[in-house]
Amino acid sequence: MAAATSPTVTQRRIAVAAAFCVMAFALVGLRLIDVMLLKGRVTGAASHAAPDALATRADLLDRNGDLLARDLPVHDLYARPAAFWNKGLAARELAAITGSSPKRLERIFAGKHPYVLVDRQLTPDMQDAVMRLGLPGLEFEPSYKRFYPKGNAAVQVIGTTDPDGNGISGLEFGLDKQLRGAKPGASARLSLDMRVQYALAQEVERSREEFSARAAGGIVMNVATGEIIAMASLPDGEYGAAVSSADPRRNRMAQDDYELGSIFKIFSFAMAVEDHTVSLDEQIPLGNGYKIGRHTIHDAEKLPATLAVRDVLAESSNIGTAQIVLRSGAERQKAFLARLRLLDAVNSELPERAAPLYPRRWGDIETATVGFGQGISVTPLSFVRAAAEVVNGGRAITPTFLRHSGDARGKAVISAQTSATMRGLLRYVVTDGTGRNADVPGYDVGGKTGSAQVPGPNGRYLHGKLRTSFIAIFPADNPRYLVFVMLDEPHGTKKTFGIALAGFTAAPLAGRVIARIAPVLGMPPAPVLTAARENP
Repeated sequence: MAAATSPTVTQRRIAVAAAFCVMAFALVGLRLIDVMLLKGRVTGAASHAAPDALATRADLLDRNGDLLARDLPVHDLYARPAAFWNKGLAARELAAITGSSPKRLERIFAGKHPYVLVDRQLTPDMQDAVMRLGLPGLEFEPSYKRFYPKGNAAVQVIGTTDPDGNGISGLEFGLDKQLRGAKPGASARLSLDMRVQYALAQEVERSREEFSARAAGGIVMNVATGEIIAMASLPDGEYGAAVSSADPRRNRMAQDDYELGSIFKIFSFAMAVEDHTVSLDEQIPLGNGYKIGRHTIHDAEKLPATLAVRDVLAESSNIGTAQIVLRSGAERQKAFLARLRLLDAVNSELPERAAPLYPRRWGDIETATVGFGQGISVTPLSFVRAAAEVVNGGRAITPTFLRHSGDARGKAVISAQTSATMRGLLRYVVTDGTGRNADVPGYDVGGKTGSAQVPGPNGRYLHGKLRTSFIAIFPADNPRYLVFVMLDEPHGTKKTFGIALAGFTAAPLAGRVIARIAPVLGMPPAPVLTAARENP
């Protein structure tokens, strides 16, 4: 048997090279395991796909194509803490650039995880600043961030998303299925007109400051299509702020119930006209009040002993309205309001909504108080929908935040004749009643004031506190748009002689809004006819 020979130099070199190859493949394998398993376990980790391959949300555009929301490419920052030569210094430097908590970064860098998320959605400037630190063990993963070019404009309506691109409020949430995973360049066209939105928000904020109101809001709606052209709720808040019941991003127009007061008389008079229980020239006795059981209905201001039916609405008499609604009775009133869907929550693309609050026991006193807008609470959006149906020919509409083309009116909820009569009455309120300060020359504005007492936490009304509102339509004979404005707890000023009623606060606000938005909406003022001056 031949003796064993020692490996040659060549053989030893081949063995060493083979060993290195095995080690290299092992390292590659470990790297693949790290990428596929360890990174996959990091909460919210982005994929390694290029930005163009990641799922994005569709753009949001206003009705004129103005950009409201878009996903823009950013990067998420990850780190391998074991590579840092000074973890505390790395935490402080990265926190200073990203805005993260240095204590949080120190904690996760000292932990056992070999691969951790530092921060999400770094902008290009932030990414450059991080790279200039020269820290080892940092990696950037492609991602997207939702940007809102208009800032806080319509923030409660548009809503916002979380860092993972999921809608969490407003239309971002309500249209989430439609917007997520969209193809590049896809968009959703909203009904909002940002020109009108800006005008509404500016005028509402102006009045909120002028009358030191706690909050304020407004809605502009197309009465034939149900499109919401603008919706404002002030004060508003920043994008990205945490959502809570006290958040200024809360959409008061869609998710808060209010006793709206005398603007609710629109429905009481529509019911009376529909039921033929009154004639507009009929005289209604007011006296010093109207007694129902142990309760006595009073008016906010001193009025004549009798008023014609049309003047009961124009002067906003609670006493007269109570007598008129009692002619139809509780069951009929409840059925009429249900037909206008005022006893149901509004269904729209907005996820924020609230069910109305109304009496469980609906007797005579409840019929009377509901008739002038106390004892029943609805959202402003619900009120606007029903009011639009009263004036648009009596046809049902559905509020929508998506752009529509063509008439969207549905089945009749009241007769066309009743609707026409109500339009005439609302014009009369502005020419001869409490709505005079809402009139705009050339637009034949119709409308109704509302000055509601504010209920307190114990159910009793707060002394001296009002919630004022105004609903306006223009032009009154064939309205295209409805404007609703509301001021929560306004205070009278020297200019209003200390009076905070709606005729002095909400009515002029509605008039200013109409004067600004009507030309933008393609409605130039009609010539105002004046009496010809005689030659001397």
